[in-house]
Amino acid sequence: MNILVIKSSVFGDNGNSSALVNTQVEALKAQHSDATVVVRDLSTDPIPHLDGERVGAFFTPADQRSDDQQAVDAFSMVLIDELKAADHIVLGLPMYNFGIPSQLKSWIDHVARAGVTFRYTESGPQGLLDSKPVTVLAARGGIYAGTDNDTVTPYIKLFFGFIGMTDVNFVYAEGLNMGDDVKKKALEEAKAAVS
Repeated sequence: MNILVIKSSVFGDNGNSSALVNTQVEALKAQHSDATVVVRDLSTDPIPHLDGERVGAFFTPADQRSDDQQAVDAFSMVLIDELKAADHIVLGLPMYNFGIPSQLKSWIDHVARAGVTFRYTESGPQGLLDSKPVTVLAARGGIYAGTDNDTVTPYIKLFFGFIGMTDVNFVYAEGLNMGDDVKKKALEEAKAAVS
């Protein structure tokens, strides 16, 4: 089993979502002795935000790209190939100001590529990647799951579904900034759910 780990906490391995990711990965490794793990930590190895030059590289035909444009495309394809090679994706997902971390948005922007990971058809968009399990470990300071203030859950489901991955499961650790007792209980419950 090939596990792709995506950590997006600005605190790296010290983030609550990253701690949950580590617990999930250990549980998967215990179930699959042959597991290999590829870790993409977006805080220690950030992905550039999109700009006109990067988008231009994506839309320039391969035989017309400059060396710089070719490098942008190659970088994007490394991220996409990591997704393709994975049998299970584990995503650490904090919520910052009602949204996803900007470094995760950069990753999404380099993975969601027309004609590569999705295409538009007469009947609507079609994902081009094989579906596989995606486990999302969501850490939040307040209580948001199931409320109108949770913009993150539907966005992440939409993104993965858009590229063809519809088996997306969430484990929430919420109320982490609502006192030590609430935090401790939330993290214990989330860790129990993944292990």
